[in-house]
This record gives sequence, C-alpha cells and structure tokens, in this order.
Amino acid sequence: MAGEKFEQTFSFTPLPSKIPSFLQDKDISALLMKWSMFGRISAQCYSFDQTFNPYNSDKFAQCFFKDPDVFSSLKNIKDGAWVPLEKEVVCVSVEPVPCTQVSMDLFDPIYLCGILKPSGFIVKCFHDVYPDYDELRKMLQEEDSEHYYVVGREERGEFLFRLFKHLCLGGELCQYEDVIDSYISTTKRIYKDLISVQKDPESQKISVISTVLKVCAHDDSGCCYPGGREEEQTFAYLIIDPFKRHVTLFYHCFGVGDFSL
Repeated sequence: MAGEKFEQTFSFTPLPSKIPSFLQDKDISALLMKWSMFGRISAQCYSFDQTFNPYNSDKFAQCFFKDPDVFSSLKNIKDGAWVPLEKEVVCVSVEPVPCTQVSMDLFDPIYLCGILKPSGFIVKCFHDVYPDYDELRKMLQEEDSEHYYVVGREERGEFLFRLFKHLCLGGELCQYEDVIDSYISTTKRIYKDLISVQKDPESQKISVISTVLKVCAHDDSGCCYPGGREEEQTFAYLIIDPFKRHVTLFYHCFGVGDFSL
C-alpha cells in the first residue's frame, strides 16, 4: 500500500465547451485589453480519471503535461503567433500555492495605509525608471517599500493575492488604472470562476476545496511552458477540483499584441 500513491497515473480529457465566464465577459475583456493581457491569457479545462490528493501533486502535474490529449491541446506564443509545443515534456517543476481565502478581506490593509486616497484613487509616486509610477505597484514589487508588508508575507503567497498582483502589473503595454476598483472587482470575478468552495452543513463555514499549483514544463532544451524566457508575468497555474475531477490550466504569456486563439 505504501508504494501505491507513487504508482498512480492520471489520464485527462479536454473540455473545450467548459469556458470560465470571465473569458466571455465583455467588460472584463475590455479591461484585459487595456492591461495588455487580452488574447494572451487563457483558462483551459480538463477532466481526469483518478482520485486526487495534494500529496500527489507532483505526479499529477507530470501526468498532465505528458498526457497526449493535453499535450496536443497546448499552445504557446512564439514569434507573434500561437504555436503547438514542439518537443515532448520530460519534467515539470511544481510549486504548491496556498489558496484559503473566501473573502476579499485580505485587501483591507491596502485601503488604510496611504496607498490609496479615500476615493480609491491610487497615490502617484516618483520613480527613477518608470514614469507615472504609483504606490500600489511599488508595494507589489519593491520589498524596501514602506508599504510592502501591509499585506503579510503569508497573505502575499495566497493565490488570491498573486492573481491581484498579476492583474495590477499587466502586460507589456499595460495602461494602468488610476482607481483600484477595477483591479479588485476583476480579481474577485476571476478568482470565483477558478476556485471551488464548499459549505460545512453544520457550521455553515465556507472553505476552499481547490488545490493550486504553479507549474513550469521542461523539454530537453529547458523550460517550454508557460514560456522559454523567465518573466514574472508569464505564468501557468493548475487549479484542481478534486470532487468534480476537473482541472483548469490558467495561463498568461507576457508580451505585445493580441493573439487570441
């Protein structure tokens, strides 16, 4: 019995008709366009055939990228176009991502520390490299910012906060928001689409049941997915619903231009 968990393999089936609603929302599409992420962000859904447990995360991710039906469905942006992966995946690096948040309370400190004006406008600040810089992006990116730890270290690791940060930083030609509201509302909408929760019938407490894994697939030449070049805004997450046996591959490739599939 002790060795069975290492022997377990998973098979996957693409679910092309299962499209998260945020990808079909015109208002969110307009914001993603403004943030230079439209056409470069995707969420592909799959079903799988075995019971998933978090201790099996590495094996699950390896099986996912090596599954022929998954592999044939994956595309990457290269030389200005979506192209299939060229070489077989030989290994996958996996980082478990904490995902426990069931409300937006995590962001409350941002409203109280001087990053925002009472109206929600983001306070501008001087930066040597980036004109039109602001205190929100400074808090998100620079550890020596006085506001960096207004959101604690553990909370910054949460998938909810990572998603918020990805949206705030945007793509290569991002037009940044002056007011925080669109960042918060879009984060909430996408998070609710991607994450599964359940309510305890006795306590009525809501908890997250999804497991989130940040993944990077490698072929014999190096990292091939989500991209060949390391970039914070090029990312791929596997978001696993163990009850429905569904997994969503949430992906973004940093760059210029809309390359909608």
